[in-house]
Amino acid sequence: MKRRNIFIVTGLIFGLTLITTKNISAQSTKKEKRLVEDCQEAKADFIETDGLMKNLFNNAYGYAIFPNVGKGGIGVGGAAGKGIVYEKGSIIGKAQLTQVSIGFQFGGQAYREVIFFESAGAMKKFKEDNVKFSAQASAVAATEGASANVKYADGVMIFTQQKGGLMYEASIGGQKFNYTPF
Repeated sequence: MKRRNIFIVTGLIFGLTLITTKNISAQSTKKEKRLVEDCQEAKADFIETDGLMKNLFNNAYGYAIFPNVGKGGIGVGGAAGKGIVYEKGSIIGKAQLTQVSIGFQFGGQAYREVIFFESAGAMKKFKEDNVKFSAQASAVAATEGASANVKYADGVMIFTQQKGGLMYEASIGGQKFNYTPF
């Protein structure tokens, strides 16, 4: 009789483990699906703001879209966001953006960011987590006509679009990215 009880308990624990694993997997898939939808919406908003960006999306070797980046700071600041990476128009993975900055800064804001990759080499550096943008790397605010005169620098081009919040800032820092293939 004891063996039967042990078997039942083991079966229940094993069953709970399977259920928990399925729920985590389903939850992860749901979050990724939502992130992809947010990226599609962000892409449409970038193009709506500056119609010339449609050509950038169509002609870039690849791009990464971070639809929701949160940034805040008081003296020392930081930002973080998750995004989807596209190569030749197809989804190939996801990425995480982190940023640390030091200097005069106060407040918080939310923004979108898109990074275009000019070539396979620039994309490869990003996928190998070798891309770190320093204070010298400049992002262009996505406004009507902003993309008309922008050129690639070291194989990348960056655009941001403010979503909300207010931040006073005169700081230096850099962004780092971690890429995970699907």
